[in-house]
Amino acid sequence: MQRRSGKAQPAEASLPAPLFFPDAYPWLVDDSDPERTLEDGKAMARAFAAVLQESPRLNLARSFCASLLRTCWFEAQRKYRPAWALPDALFQIPPDGLDEPAASLACTMGRAAARLDPITAGYLAGVTYTAMLPDQTRSRLGVYYTPPGLARRLLDMATAAGADWRSCRVVDPACGGGAFLAPIARRILSESRGLGARQIVRSIGSRVRGLEIDPFAAWASQVILELTLMGACREAGERLPIVVAVCNSLLTEVDEGGFDVVIGNPPYGRVTLSPEVRERYRRGLYGHANLYGLFTDLAIRLTRPGGVIAYVTPTSFLAGEYFKALRRLLAGQAPPSNIDLVTPREGVFDDVLQETLLATYQRGQKPASSSVYFIAPVDYDNIEVESAGQFALPSQAGNPWLIPRTLEQEQLIGALKRMPHRLRDYGYEVSTGPLVWNRHKKQLRSRADKATLPLIWAECVTPTGAFVFRADKKNHEPYFKPLDGDEWLITRKSCVLLQRTTAKEQNRRLIAAELPSRFLAEHGAVVIENHLNMIRPINGAPRIPQKVLTAFLNSEIVDKVFRCFSGSVAVSAYELEALPLPPPESFDCISQLVKTGADRAAIDEACAHLFTKRESA
Repeated sequence: MQRRSGKAQPAEASLPAPLFFPDAYPWLVDDSDPERTLEDGKAMARAFAAVLQESPRLNLARSFCASLLRTCWFEAQRKYRPAWALPDALFQIPPDGLDEPAASLACTMGRAAARLDPITAGYLAGVTYTAMLPDQTRSRLGVYYTPPGLARRLLDMATAAGADWRSCRVVDPACGGGAFLAPIARRILSESRGLGARQIVRSIGSRVRGLEIDPFAAWASQVILELTLMGACREAGERLPIVVAVCNSLLTEVDEGGFDVVIGNPPYGRVTLSPEVRERYRRGLYGHANLYGLFTDLAIRLTRPGGVIAYVTPTSFLAGEYFKALRRLLAGQAPPSNIDLVTPREGVFDDVLQETLLATYQRGQKPASSSVYFIAPVDYDNIEVESAGQFALPSQAGNPWLIPRTLEQEQLIGALKRMPHRLRDYGYEVSTGPLVWNRHKKQLRSRADKATLPLIWAECVTPTGAFVFRADKKNHEPYFKPLDGDEWLITRKSCVLLQRTTAKEQNRRLIAAELPSRFLAEHGAVVIENHLNMIRPINGAPRIPQKVLTAFLNSEIVDKVFRCFSGSVAVSAYELEALPLPPPESFDCISQLVKTGADRAAIDEACAHLFTKRESA
């Protein structure tokens, strides 16, 4: 860790006079509600940035938010004399280059931030920064800051998993704007009764560490951390050392196995890896890499045996094939102890639509039953918590994790664990529609002729489970002209079509329809686009007819099974082939109902009975 040189008194700075706001900007001076001032200011700052290209927009975001934090820093010290200078070892604050409206807005927001708790101020300043960032930069760095309510909840979970804030060494390997470092410091402060201020400050300085690739975010983390500890530091008569390092955590040699707690909200997003990085993290990789998967592997490396990992991540690792190596790694080296599913996707992380979870893992422990909770943020600082039962890892470590989404689903999962059958036992395999349409734009046609085939889009599978040939969406055309060498794009046999992308907010995640044999007979063949799954007979006649399988997949109970299974909006072939299912010989009743044209309610009831009957067997 970096420490300020020498034993002299902390650097001093003169307090700036309050800024005079000209009458031309009356909307800048109403700071009677500091949170509202920061929320409204964020929208205005975003508008300032939106008109710029990537490089100048990034510079504006950093200059603006540096000015905001600088004002907050000095305003927060008006009760202290002398003022301490801003920490400057991590990021060189750019000279004032803001025009008058932007400068005035930044100072207004900084004054408002100084009236708030530093952790709240840091979060609101952080989401202003992310709102101003260029989309490419935000996506590349995976910048999504954690609301204080979720950060506090994750610290509570880490405590329950065994974190001892009086003595633990803790690191956040992607500390962003300090969403966890500042609350951790406050937690250590509250747990250190009986110690003097100087002991506490030095203890935090020696035990807490943050790593961050964005130099501005690293500097902001240090600023917010010092503001949070300002009272203790003033009482101690010395400043906190620099505890944040600017680096790429994935490539930096850190103290592996040296931390009691690894905590954070790692960046996420698919990434192309250099051979060096892929080799370093290959034990948790299969196919495409996602940043948060790499950071999960890194956390395991950094944590000592018996230590705690506490992470906020997307839920996609729970089931997808690309994460089976990561699931195997976690099961073998750091099994989960508690999982919180964040029930809404929207409004949790600023400007993000993403299903997420909070989880704690214990390094080197044997897999055991984990508690599962639903959490729903009321606002950025408060959450509601509801128990959702228990979870246990599958017997085969890389398999998808079955986690209840409701208390009722806990009983369903008990039945699923006793079901060894899969789609392959029914005589089916799953593949993705082969046509990636935007690679073949020139072959799309609006009219049929002798050289074209029907193009089957996802909208051909209706929410009611019917097949309707149509191409209603933008850029969609109903026909496709194959060229020489395109035989692999052509489907000549009937199959069950199932939509590949659905959201948990939809009434059903599984939406299937049979591709009618008569439609194929009429046209000879079709081309199926890759937003559809194709569930096809493996050899000859399957044990369950396609029409019956379609009705089964569209049932309410199978939809519930899939929701226990899936962690993303994708309905992947891997997940479909891994679904636990009742034995094929139990389908006589459903086959009869489908044959006689029974209504959806009767078929749903019969399908549900297959699972409840299995449970009571």
